[in-house]
Amino acid sequence: MNTLQVGEKVPSFEAKDQDGNTINLSDYKGKKLIVFFYPRANTPGCTAEACNLRDNYAELQAQGYELLGVSEDSQRKQSNFKKKFDFPFPLLADEDHTVINTFGVWGPKKFMGREFDGIHRKTFVINEEGSISRVIDKVKTKDHAAQLLDG
Repeated sequence: MNTLQVGEKVPSFEAKDQDGNTINLSDYKGKKLIVFFYPRANTPGCTAEACNLRDNYAELQAQGYELLGVSEDSQRKQSNFKKKFDFPFPLLADEDHTVINTFGVWGPKKFMGREFDGIHRKTFVINEEGSISRVIDKVKTKDHAAQLLDG
């Protein structure tokens, strides 16, 4: 797993969001962008994390941030997740792992004694120049916005 590090330029990427719109990294040129990766839509931890970001979205935007959520869920699952919880930011349906591999968040995980490959819950903060300014490895799902706002 070759995860992007602070100071590295984010390679260009494009993926479809929950509605089938193509989202490019270049859409956020000159803006601060938070890209958060989560293992699976509609699971307890992922729901807590995304809802916490939703509840603090106005404050994040006031500080100049745009948000993108990413998982390998299908467009339909992402669309249902977004509608169910009324998220104001796009969710990328990265079924082919384009964005996941760009950021290097796929790799071995352990859960309940089982080992498998999957998405690591990580958040990347990208500055206006398109470089990583911060990586959050230990995401607090219920208090994630505070981790970003206090950074």
